[in-house]
Amino acid sequence: MKSAGEAAAAMAATPASTAGSERVTPRGLTALLTTAMAFSMVQLFLLGALGPRLVAGLGLSETLLGLTTTVGFGTAAVLSPGGGRTVDRVGPRRALVALLAVSAAALGLIGAAPGPGLLLAAVALGGLPQALANPATNKAILAAVPAPRRGAVTGAKQSGVQLGAFAAGLPLAAVAGLLGWRGAVWVAAVAALAAALWAWRALPADPPPKTGTAASTPAPPDSPVPWLAGFSLFLGAGIASVNTYLALFGAQRLGMGPTVAGALVAVLGVAGIAGRVGWSRAATPGRAPWLPGLLATGAVGAAVLLTAAVRVEPLVWVAAVAVGVFAVSGNAVSMVLVMQRSAPGRAGQDSALVAAGFFAGFALGPPLFGLLAEHGRYGAGWALVAAEFAVAGAVAFVWAVRDRRTGRVGAA
Repeated sequence: MKSAGEAAAAMAATPASTAGSERVTPRGLTALLTTAMAFSMVQLFLLGALGPRLVAGLGLSETLLGLTTTVGFGTAAVLSPGGGRTVDRVGPRRALVALLAVSAAALGLIGAAPGPGLLLAAVALGGLPQALANPATNKAILAAVPAPRRGAVTGAKQSGVQLGAFAAGLPLAAVAGLLGWRGAVWVAAVAALAAALWAWRALPADPPPKTGTAASTPAPPDSPVPWLAGFSLFLGAGIASVNTYLALFGAQRLGMGPTVAGALVAVLGVAGIAGRVGWSRAATPGRAPWLPGLLATGAVGAAVLLTAAVRVEPLVWVAAVAVGVFAVSGNAVSMVLVMQRSAPGRAGQDSALVAAGFFAGFALGPPLFGLLAEHGRYGAGWALVAAEFAVAGAVAFVWAVRDRRTGRVGAA
């Protein structure tokens, strides 16, 4: 079995187009990519899971809590288009170490924040790891993983995001019960720093950063990227609202304690891990174009269950599972499609553009929901989420039908 360092050396030396199918994906590399994805967004999951404590401890309003998500993902959306080019220029080791180190710094600042001002600044800093995460990890997969295994490895590393949600919702929420919310955030910061040291030791040194600006490979006329970015915009708006307000909904409307309410985020995270791995494995070239629309349809059902949970409390747990299995999995399938359809030399750029749409949705969704939550109108908020998922599904199905007419669906 190759080590993560040996795999990364091969990754740096071997173009994606020449990766041999005989190579075995090293477990160390997959674990490292999964960890990087987890820490790229864990700070925002923590803000959602610790929402009840933050509202009480820092005097945040529900709208301001939503603004933290807007700031973080708005920053990521702005930085994402350049993320792929940056990764191409500096190399995978530098990109992954920077991602994890900046995540540790952002978490440390969140834990030290005396009020909303520094909290928002720290969340903005956390947008940089998000912008680097998908381009860096996708390029690593294309270079080091044989084509038949890429769907499974993509699902595994994308599940790292939901691993972060699980960590925020259960173990770190439990730590917050013992050490306070600041202690829980500082524990996460130390873990991120340890992961940065792991990446530094496991990966070989990158070559000197590339200089100059090479001409970008043009996108093909039938590129799915604009459609996937639109799908991701509305999908992200709905998911971000659930991530940010699910625990607060449990505490304020359903009468749950802070730890139990945080467990809702953990349940969503576990379901998201299973969904991302399973649906990414199912995303063969012939089937993948139809999956985003189908998953968005399931997500609409999940949002309807959240609406019903306002009156029937136990449905909130079923809804949390459904959001993870359907809505959260849509982003992983879209990344599989990017790798299947990107022109040579465009995987990093295309990944970043689709991620930018997703992050823009994350920035826009929570403030709209927060306006309703601040007045106790959670039922209307979940109905808004259902509408966002429905629009995402419509965009995905329109593209899949167009793609079928051009003869792409069903191709090997």
